[in-house]
Amino acid sequence: MPNMALQKNPMPTQDPVERSRNFSEVALGYTAEQAIDEAQRCLNCKHKACVAGCPVKIYIPAFIQEVAKGDFEAAYQIIAEASSLPAVCGRVCPQESQCESKCVRGIKGEPVAIGRLERFVADWHNANATQPVQKPASNGHKVAIVGSGPSGLTCAGDLAKKGYEVTVYEALHLAGGVLVYGIPEFRLPKAIVQQEVDTLAQLGVKVETNVVIGKTITIDELMQEYGYEAVFIGSGAGLPKFMGIPGENLKGVYSANEFLTRINLMKAYREDSHTPIQRGKRVAVVGGGNVAMDAARCARRLGAEVSIVYRRTEAELPARREEVEHAMEEGIQFKFLTNPLSISEGEQGWVASMRCQQMELGEPDASGRRRPVAVEGSEFDLPVDCVIMALGTSPNPLIKATTQGLDTQRWGGIIVEEETGRTSREGIYAGGDAVTGAATVILAMGAGKTAAAAIDEYLSNK
Repeated sequence: MPNMALQKNPMPTQDPVERSRNFSEVALGYTAEQAIDEAQRCLNCKHKACVAGCPVKIYIPAFIQEVAKGDFEAAYQIIAEASSLPAVCGRVCPQESQCESKCVRGIKGEPVAIGRLERFVADWHNANATQPVQKPASNGHKVAIVGSGPSGLTCAGDLAKKGYEVTVYEALHLAGGVLVYGIPEFRLPKAIVQQEVDTLAQLGVKVETNVVIGKTITIDELMQEYGYEAVFIGSGAGLPKFMGIPGENLKGVYSANEFLTRINLMKAYREDSHTPIQRGKRVAVVGGGNVAMDAARCARRLGAEVSIVYRRTEAELPARREEVEHAMEEGIQFKFLTNPLSISEGEQGWVASMRCQQMELGEPDASGRRRPVAVEGSEFDLPVDCVIMALGTSPNPLIKATTQGLDTQRWGGIIVEEETGRTSREGIYAGGDAVTGAATVILAMGAGKTAAAAIDEYLSNK
């Protein structure tokens, strides 16, 4: 008998006041009873529109039916056929705008909590599985992956399952890319990421850290001297953007990239950290996306009064609604229709305040959103001692500069054939943020999956 409740089972979470003082995971996960009850809300409908909304095409109704029966391991095996990172996706994938947006239960209530069920299943498997992953027999072909973020790990996993000898090259000292340096511990515990990487290692994937492709080794050298028959570039978009306003070079001004890398990868929030970070008392985060929410919530956990400065209204915020609500619950202030003009210098070159201007929404711009227009005579000073710029990122130009014949967009994104991820160079494929600019984890995974299939076809035919 289906569960016809109109509302999802709520996700248990830490108390907002308590969690704003620690870096432990905010969402606590479903119990087995909650997962089964939620799975019984799925109608297993004929057209299965949720699958079409999933970039990696998980067979969602099938895994949910196994959860409803209480066979959590069977549910995991169904997910694992399509996804190499289920515990990650269950936490950070924007299901509300993808698979869940297609769910028919959302017509007269809330959709089935697909993401929460995926997280439960992956966590259950990681805690209870006893059988090691079987490494497939080698097919004799070698493929190199540049970058160990979600697109690179997905491509590596799919190829390893087919018997390819895969080596992933990572510039940092830990594998995971944006999953370890960009997303905070309270949203995605790093032990979860390491478990997913360890699973890929059991499949035979090798990870070489501290290797900067384009500096330590070039892509041309990988193919000409190291014997790789194909290369997938999943190097992400790690080059931060700034506004170009006066005062951005002052002490106490960070890109969100640097701030989050110091917090997440280098554990700067710990008192005994070897790479400490400024603990501002009054912090302004400029931007309205998920990265801005992450930076603001990290600053809050360091003890600051935090304001998110955004030049449009709450309705236009690009961040996930859940992240916005969590930020508000944790006491972060939102200054909407506000645009920074300059940053003022205080003692010894540190930030003293930020000059801002009130905005109002005018006619829609090229993106379809109403364009912010300055309100004349509305300037004011916002007292701050730290400013974090969360305005997006673009691909690092190093790979383009050191790889012959690789075509890119003017802004730096690698040009690929959409259906395959193939670049202008034979045998070289690309996907994720290195192609699109900063986007979501699941879209990067979808690109890695697409490229893996194309590489397999290319090398099989070759």
